[in-house]
Amino acid sequence: MAAIPPICDFDWKAPDFSLPGVDGKTYALKDIQGPKGTVVMFICNHCPYVLAIQDRLIRDAKTLKEMGIGVVAISSNDASTYPDDSFERMKEVAAEKDYPFPYLYDETQQVGRAYDAICTPDFFGFNADLGLQYRGRLDASNREAAPTDARRELVEAMAIVAQTGRGPDAQTASMGCSIKWRGTD
Repeated sequence: MAAIPPICDFDWKAPDFSLPGVDGKTYALKDIQGPKGTVVMFICNHCPYVLAIQDRLIRDAKTLKEMGIGVVAISSNDASTYPDDSFERMKEVAAEKDYPFPYLYDETQQVGRAYDAICTPDFFGFNADLGLQYRGRLDASNREAAPTDARRELVEAMAIVAQTGRGPDAQTASMGCSIKWRGTD
């Protein structure tokens, strides 16, 4: 069954983190933060919802970066239960797809819990002051990609955030596989 995150808690402050990236560097929130906003997304390697949007995710991350929005992807899944989500496999996927954003491993799952990440993908769009302004979906995709002309909801919302500092009131929650927490089924 698909997991769905709650609606946006406007102005909730982004928790800081320090996580290893697949590129061998360690990243904190300040390293990702863009001058006009920041998107923190929780993804993984095996989820069919993430696989359905992977190419659009790359396209939209490039667009967001051009707008002055920092972008990062974090995997918090328990790799002991889901080996496809291991750090080594994350390195392979990021290289294969040429991710234009840091891909970080949250082995302790503390960052995923601090953000109250619910599913993969789960998108958190923050303004320049790191106040939450968007907790929605990338687009109308689910387990299969939406039509090619689907609205780019994350990009549209973050364009508004970049211009005004405030996200749209109307947001459609993301949907995906639940985060694979250690010690749960």
